[in-house]
Amino acid sequence: MQHRPAWAPDEVDIERPSVARMYDWFLGGSHNFACDRALAEQAMRVFPDAPYVVRANRSFLGRAVTALCELGIDQFLDLGSGIPTVGNVHEVASAARAGVRTVYVDADPVAVAHASALLSGTPSVSVLHADLRDPEAVLRDAVRAGGLDLTRPVGVLLVSVLPFVPDSDDPAGIVASYRDGTVSGSYLAISHGTNDYKPKVVGEIEDVYARTTQPGVFRGAAEVGRMFAGYELLEPGLVDLIHWRPEPGAIESDPLGADVARYSLIGGVGRRV
Repeated sequence: MQHRPAWAPDEVDIERPSVARMYDWFLGGSHNFACDRALAEQAMRVFPDAPYVVRANRSFLGRAVTALCELGIDQFLDLGSGIPTVGNVHEVASAARAGVRTVYVDADPVAVAHASALLSGTPSVSVLHADLRDPEAVLRDAVRAGGLDLTRPVGVLLVSVLPFVPDSDDPAGIVASYRDGTVSGSYLAISHGTNDYKPKVVGEIEDVYARTTQPGVFRGAAEVGRMFAGYELLEPGLVDLIHWRPEPGAIESDPLGADVARYSLIGGVGRRV
């Protein structure tokens, strides 16, 4: 039996691994339990590059947010935002543009508890405990409690979240609902693990994550691309994540030798037409 730390809400099952807490551990965070660390270490035996992949994903988030701020976006809806760590949306956005409003949404009570505590009193930032699979409720609360103005363009972020939405929940339909709930000129950013390169390894990773609170599934680029229906992709399109507008010198100094198969991670940003 694990000891429950003071920061863990009573309703949290500290004996079953959480995707959000494993992600926190991969990023070097401390808001995770022994069960999360044990399964994360098991995942690394199958996929040793996992920490690099998680960091690449976080870097994409920062680049996408910065790009959208430069395009005039001043409000973000971060779906499946996870446990607060360095490089959060509001931090990146505030460095690129003044007066940006951010609404974080997560269904994990640990993530929400930490976000609420750490971000309490932070101007123009709100945290919602909600399930992104209910777009109508999320958008309603993002307006009422989060202060988003859906009559104006919004940046909707689904960064490494859709792999944890099973096909039975119709992820493309969920994305379409968020599209329909925002106005023309809004943007969508997606990153997603792909099974196009190493299907055998990916299958083993999926088996590991099947033991968490949110089993994951990798998808092919064609399937992920269909989630951008109704959006015009910004350059360079839906690509391997390390090649989406990399920082100068990033490819040359990439820790995995810029081997896209080792990352098996794709993403893109689209503008709602």
